[in-house]
Amino acid sequence: MLTLAIETSCDETAAAVVRDGREILSNVISSQVAIHAEYGGVVPEIASRQHLEAVIPVIGEALRQAAVTLDDIQGVVATKGPGLVGALLVGLSTAKGIASVRNLPFVGVHHIEGHLLACFLERPAPFPFLALVVSGGHTHLYRVDGIGRYRQLGQTLDDAAGEAFDKSATLLGLGYPGGMVIDRLAGEGDPKRYPLPRPLFHDGSCNFSFSGLKTAVATLVRKEGEQVKEGQPLRDLCASFQAAVTDVLVAKTAAALEAEGLSRLVVAGGVACNSGLRGGMAGLAAAKGVELFIPSPILCTDNAAMIAVPGDFYLEQRLTDNLTLDAVASWPLPLAAAHRWLQ
Repeated sequence: MLTLAIETSCDETAAAVVRDGREILSNVISSQVAIHAEYGGVVPEIASRQHLEAVIPVIGEALRQAAVTLDDIQGVVATKGPGLVGALLVGLSTAKGIASVRNLPFVGVHHIEGHLLACFLERPAPFPFLALVVSGGHTHLYRVDGIGRYRQLGQTLDDAAGEAFDKSATLLGLGYPGGMVIDRLAGEGDPKRYPLPRPLFHDGSCNFSFSGLKTAVATLVRKEGEQVKEGQPLRDLCASFQAAVTDVLVAKTAAALEAEGLSRLVVAGGVACNSGLRGGMAGLAAAKGVELFIPSPILCTDNAAMIAVPGDFYLEQRLTDNLTLDAVASWPLPLAAAHRWLQ
């Protein structure tokens, strides 16, 4: 099956053509980072307008790179949620329009479901496995027993890890988005120089909290002044911050693996590009004898090919959606999956 997938949940307009939910024929991404950098974060109204301008050209380029036309497409999938509603509506409405005109089956996909199955585009993880999805808006742990069979084990109680990276980068004058800058500077710093907190490190749950860590960075900046925003102190603070986030994510993941008796781990989402986290998870896997699956960076950040993985599965199972489907800003994954099987 050739599937056209569309993703517009935040500030990337993306389209992909994927064969059988595994083989990427094209994966085109138009980023709005430069536009939103001026404002220090994503502006929803601007994001929606940019999606409107980009979505048709991006789909056209995806078809061109795949060397196919809409006549060859056998199913259409798009992100239904969670995300920015205005942004989601652009991609979802475009997908429904194509499906309607071409009389093609259509599926609205959960954004996080795409992330946790993105590794299937390179190296499929056998079920069951533990999945850590960590991004700008999400930090969740799931037990995955199959496509559409998810049990949430833990989540962030406040800021997601990626949000903490970007907000801390802003405090340090590193611009937006700042996660990649912190990662680069951390590689040249001493992670032990600044004793930052590890929130919920020993609470016995699988939940996360990063707002206190962000506050600790703000307090340190006020105490140390401008000197901590430059030179070696800046590199050391970035390394200390990254180590704190990584330590919490690794410890919680290790506890969940043990509690669930699982020997396979998937790490996904934009923060899975972070070198400190990738190294920490590699160390955990080696120490515990766990098989680790982390997609290539291009498949960790928001993209449309990942949406095609669950989309293709639901199309094959004829678990399709009708064209009245609406976008949703908040959508718990286990609830979404259960509804899919019950409809």
